[in-house]
Amino acid sequence: MDMMLKNRHALVTGGGTGLGAAIAVALVGAGASVTIVGRRRDPLEALAAEHPRIHAVVGDVTHEDSLMAAFAEAISANGPLSIVVANAGAAESAPFARTSLEAFERVIAVNLTGVFLTLREAVRSMADSRWGRLVVISSIAGLRGDCYIAPYSAAKHGAVGLVRSLAMELAKSGITVNAICPGYAATPMLEQSITRIVTRTGRSEEAARELLAGLNADGRIVAPEEVAQAVLDLCLPGSEKVTGQAIQIPKDPS
Repeated sequence: MDMMLKNRHALVTGGGTGLGAAIAVALVGAGASVTIVGRRRDPLEALAAEHPRIHAVVGDVTHEDSLMAAFAEAISANGPLSIVVANAGAAESAPFARTSLEAFERVIAVNLTGVFLTLREAVRSMADSRWGRLVVISSIAGLRGDCYIAPYSAAKHGAVGLVRSLAMELAKSGITVNAICPGYAATPMLEQSITRIVTRTGRSEEAARELLAGLNADGRIVAPEEVAQAVLDLCLPGSEKVTGQAIQIPKDPS
């Protein structure tokens, strides 16, 4: 698998930490060159310093001009894009009746509008290509509802809808479009959720972590490398017939 993505250029949003960083490293390990995009320069450059084929670009998925400039810089530095992973995300939690319009709009901007803008720029950049892989990192919250995160769940459901619609539109193009829907995963976002639970309920950190792990089908926290492997599986040879899917990690027993 070391060089199966040789000569492929991938772009990963939210690529400096968490799932995005794991995905970027996995793609490099398969031979791709990778551009990581995010709002914070320091984590982007720290990861790029560890991997010669990772290039850091500062950009904000919620701002059209910023994201368009990031795509242009990525293509100028490393050539046409073959793989784009829309991973950037953010979460907030509150009882529905106490959720402000501003909080709702912030969550939608990152998790849905940002996905739309990322996919749109990806499609534009691949207009002359007959091979492409678009992957959206959604969430288990994009397949079910959960308490206190209604805006996040709505945004992630919307992202899955975008994937399914775009997959139909691009079905004959050679470009596949899929979503990956992890449960609670070992990321900075998880640590923020644990802190909120500890602060609001008085539970211990260990109890809060166990609570969240219990919401996953197999009762454990998802490792970032599991999500990265799922992205690889959608990009490696043999993946061309898989499109329009929302792949759950871990999968609920059926």
